[in-house]
Amino acid sequence: MSGAPGVPAAGGVPAAGGVPAAGGGVRVAGTADNGALGGLALARSAVDRAAERRTDEEWLAAAWADPATRVVVVDDGRALARVGGRQADLVFVPPPGAPGGVRFLLGVDTAGVVYFGVAGPLPDPGQVEAAGHGNAAGPAEGPARPASLREVGQLLGDRDAGLMTHAVALANWHAITTHCSRCGAVTAAVSSGHARRCPVDGSEHFPRLDPAVIMLVTDPAGRCLLARNASWPERRVSILAGFVEPGESAEQAVAREVLEETGISVGDVRYLGSQPWPMPHSLMLGFSALAPGGQQIRVDDNEIAEASWFSRDDVREKVASGELRLPPPVSIAHRIIESWYGAELPGSW
Repeated sequence: MSGAPGVPAAGGVPAAGGVPAAGGGVRVAGTADNGALGGLALARSAVDRAAERRTDEEWLAAAWADPATRVVVVDDGRALARVGGRQADLVFVPPPGAPGGVRFLLGVDTAGVVYFGVAGPLPDPGQVEAAGHGNAAGPAEGPARPASLREVGQLLGDRDAGLMTHAVALANWHAITTHCSRCGAVTAAVSSGHARRCPVDGSEHFPRLDPAVIMLVTDPAGRCLLARNASWPERRVSILAGFVEPGESAEQAVAREVLEETGISVGDVRYLGSQPWPMPHSLMLGFSALAPGGQQIRVDDNEIAEASWFSRDDVREKVASGELRLPPPVSIAHRIIESWYGAELPGSW
């Protein structure tokens, strides 16, 4: 392990993970505190993103040539993974085994191992297995196969969850940002895939992020407002959510979305936590809000098919009977509802 910039890491690449932090310590990546929500499936990490290395071409070339470097290939939101029971591990390939495509630096771990992502066709799982690549140290058993964040995000460890979320988010952005929004020229990836530059006007374009609010609305009796989106099948419900509009604060968006979708006015809007949701470009901002009593639910009949108030007993009984299906554990909606429910949720999509 290296403790300072320029000291060779595994395979001889100068370490990026040993950059001094404020106070003289060593910067170490980790899972941020999400307050009332605790750990969120896609808000975890165990690598330093090493942003200062993104334009260091000499270091990047050495890292890509290092046999210890690991690459996660992403295609249409999926990566190769081994899934076994309640655990999953990403399957990495060495740089020579990665396909052509946009390449992005994902970071460096505390042992000096460098991680890249590549947006391109997934390697053949059988060939990967035959070559002995992958994540031999991981606990999951089973053959390598394509998997999405929705499927395995909750099952991955901190390192792999952070790497896959980062890689999918960048790959999704590159897929829709091929041309300059000013002049229409084809742009080129720069800064290790964290930006694109127009060769005509020199403008730089950065990854798109769509902030969205998602809120737990409760009434004076402590009941939770759950709704079914008009595009969802019968019985599937969640808490309300919507995008933040231009010139609007997140708190204003909470009140507006609840009123527009259900006719319910709310106050006492409080932030709970956040989670990236790169499907394709969202950052989910979790809130709670209180609805004064005496209001009647009036769904908009456009986005929302139905909405109702549920007590904790209602949720437990209706999930048990199959009348309700709640959001999956990978979502922030699941954790927000669970924080209100006060125990592990009894069922999900």
